[in-house]
Amino acid sequence: MNVSTYLNLIGIQSVGRPDQSVLSLLQENHLLHVPFENLDISLQRPIRLSLPDLYEKIVGQRRGGFCYELNGLFDWLLRESGFITSLISARVRRKDSSFGPEFDHLALLVHLDQPYLVDVGFGDSCRHPLPLTGEEIEDISGRYRVISDHVPEEYVLQKQIEGDWISELRFTTHPYELQAFTPMCEYHQTSPASSFTQRKVCTIATPEGRVTLTQDFMTITRGEQKQKSPILSESQFHEELQHLFGITL
Repeated sequence: MNVSTYLNLIGIQSVGRPDQSVLSLLQENHLLHVPFENLDISLQRPIRLSLPDLYEKIVGQRRGGFCYELNGLFDWLLRESGFITSLISARVRRKDSSFGPEFDHLALLVHLDQPYLVDVGFGDSCRHPLPLTGEEIEDISGRYRVISDHVPEEYVLQKQIEGDWISELRFTTHPYELQAFTPMCEYHQTSPASSFTQRKVCTIATPEGRVTLTQDFMTITRGEQKQKSPILSESQFHEELQHLFGITL
């Protein structure tokens, strides 16, 4: 696995000393160059949490992935770039406002002057590191904060929507090895109850917003404006996948 090749994939020639500005650059560029997608799940191609396999898919084949793949490999890039990191388990808010089980989502803590929540595997999410202090961070995708959950080492990621703070993730700061996420990674690939087995999606951040492709719609977001077009056939889906993301299955 080659760090320079990975950096070139996300539009960066080299990085300097591991500080907050470099971390922010790496996170934003990763979101702008590597899509969040679950296409292998729809093709019933097993996803295994092996760093060489993840590198070959994301860097070698110029594909994307879901949280276990994207954050799992990004963690390797950060560590190779001199950062001190932890893999953490997060629970995702469901439609009924309850939260999923442990290991539902893989995210990162990066330890600088203080710990920062970093995530390149949650689709439409914050593009910059988030301190765990409640400080509000805003970018084109929205306004975010991380607050204490009133339990030691437990926190909530919130996004401001129409003036209200909506909790999206609950997580602890306990570190895990990548293989600890294997059972839930397999669950999300195979269970009919998982959202990842129910529809295909490929989405990527853009400087103006986001581009999202599902088997039903193509959605282009620019700021507050959304342009939504129907996908009328499987062949059209594959044409748009190649055109928008450079992915041929």
